Amino acid sequence: MKLSVIIVNYNVSYFLSQTLLSVRRALEKLDAPAEVFVVDNNSVDGSVAMVRARFPEVILLENKHNPGFAKANNQAIRQAQGEYILLLNPDTVVEEDTFRVCCEFLDNHSEGGGLGVKMLDGQGKFLPESKRGLPTPRVAFYKVFGLAALFPGSRTFGRYHLGYLDKDQTHEVDVLSGAFMLLRKKALDAVGLLDEDYFMYGEDIDLSYRLTRGGWKNYYFPGTRIIHYKGESTKRTSVNYVFVFYRAMIVFARKHFAPNQAGVFSLLIHLAIWLRAGMAVGRRVLAGVAPVLLDASLLYGGMYLLKNYWEEYQKQGPADYPSPLMQVVVPAYVLVWLGCAYLSGSYDKPFSAWRIIRGIVIGTVLISAGSNFLESYRYSNALILLGGIWSILALIGRRLISHVVQHRNLRLMQSHQKKIAIVGSAEESRRVRHLLETAGVQARIVGHVTPIADPTAPPSRYLLGQLHQLDEIIRIHALDELIFCGKDLSATRIISLMIRLPQYPPVAYKILPEDSEYIIGSSSKDAPGEYYALDIALNLFQPQRARTKRLLDVLTSLSLLLAAPLLVWFTREKSGYLRNCLRVLLGKRTWVGLRHADASRRTTPAVFSPADSADTAAAPLPEATRRRLELLYAKDYTPSTDLNILVRRFRWLGQE
Repeated sequence: MKLSVIIVNYNVSYFLSQTLLSVRRALEKLDAPAEVFVVDNNSVDGSVAMVRARFPEVILLENKHNPGFAKANNQAIRQAQGEYILLLNPDTVVEEDTFRVCCEFLDNHSEGGGLGVKMLDGQGKFLPESKRGLPTPRVAFYKVFGLAALFPGSRTFGRYHLGYLDKDQTHEVDVLSGAFMLLRKKALDAVGLLDEDYFMYGEDIDLSYRLTRGGWKNYYFPGTRIIHYKGESTKRTSVNYVFVFYRAMIVFARKHFAPNQAGVFSLLIHLAIWLRAGMAVGRRVLAGVAPVLLDASLLYGGMYLLKNYWEEYQKQGPADYPSPLMQVVVPAYVLVWLGCAYLSGSYDKPFSAWRIIRGIVIGTVLISAGSNFLESYRYSNALILLGGIWSILALIGRRLISHVVQHRNLRLMQSHQKKIAIVGSAEESRRVRHLLETAGVQARIVGHVTPIADPTAPPSRYLLGQLHQLDEIIRIHALDELIFCGKDLSATRIISLMIRLPQYPPVAYKILPEDSEYIIGSSSKDAPGEYYALDIALNLFQPQRARTKRLLDVLTSLSLLLAAPLLVWFTREKSGYLRNCLRVLLGKRTWVGLRHADASRRTTPAVFSPADSADTAAAPLPEATRRRLELLYAKDYTPSTDLNILVRRFRWLGQE
């Protein structure tokens, strides 16, 4: 057997489907026996069922837990019969001739133990990790402290990604990427399999290094290209990624470097972990908190001026601050206004002036009503009203100024509608339209570009032109996004178009794989992969509904705790009743939620499933029915649904 393709999957079903379709097409061009393994690390997103239904030729290995990337690959390698072993990520797309030309290259280079190819992100941009140098302490130092990024083409500072080597030329390299790692089985038998001390990351560096030490050569081969969405399988911007990746580097250093070098490397990597993790957390916090702090400053500054003016010229207000309590009155007002504005959705996108007005009006009413209970410390209702007016003007004004600076126009209330064109046949274009409409994607579909001119086809008002006119079509229609139809265009052609089309104005690319219901893409190597799916427009995951649901959980839990001395006697699990109330109150549980959630969404464990509202006394509901009920619950979610389920399942409030 010539080739064994091994794909380790963990909760990326939609991307795995596209990868397997491209693998199937590439194997047709190989003209030699081959086999494909998928090792699933206990996914909960339907990956296993999808592979069984759509790819019966695949050898499927199911793990009942997640043993990590290295162990999962080794499971399949031990069964593989191919002369060459390909380790392939589940979020990749290979060209039709990728396997053929790569195997031919190694056939002609008997000293080659491993081979990597030119990798592109979801927008057709070259991924520098396609070729890498060995991360020695010096190389790691240059990368950690940014010198490699500042001088990528330097032979001194740019050794991590070998930026001084031409990406369009074949080179011997130190390290291959685990996203596409073609290995000679004979070389693997000589140097050993992947080191299972690595859970994820680092195992490709370790194996590459052992290949070179064993006398084999690693090649970077740009004679074929693959798309690697990357962000989807690695979540590179997360703090967890920072810790896992750099700790893998420590394992590598301790294993392969001299003790004194390993010590220096370990110290450097620990410094990098805390530096990068701190930066990642700082960026997230700053991005989320900065708008709120800016609004709070504006509201506080305005209220401070209004208060001083009112006390000086109107001779009203608490005299001489009779208590330290007065020092917190204005900040308390600001907190109430901002809290109500937040709950009203003022920080959600797209911008809505009505949400701000509604939140501030509610906050003003609450402040006015609450201040009546503190007569000696209250300001006049007129000052509170002026403060409310200022809050509305400040919040809207700040957003207007930010919009003008960023977009150079005053159309703040006018949300930008994405312009999409479809590259494919009329039939596939209609299918894309249907998928986008069903998914509730807010966009204007300008039309479609045909890949093959058909003089017999009837005229269509949606036809924009032919493939060779794509550059002009993008410019004339000011397109934001192109959707390529995988049924009508080969992977090679799609990749070529991604590279050839102009980078400015920026256009996002997505692909509809053949016979798929998911349109897949990624904005950059650091951005999570994204897809338009049939169940994407779910009320449950809308920001305002999520806040309402959390508020309902808190109020319900407080009420149940207060009434516990009476109600607990009517429940079956009395200790569980109190435990669940506290869990929900602390945010560790939600009363009603999804038990079969899409793995791409972070959901809170639930006490009850929407399926629990059904009468199951006769017989348990089938799994498919339960999933369907959960989908309908998420799609049409309203708070009354939760209350109805809680009433129906009251006696089981203590269940685990």
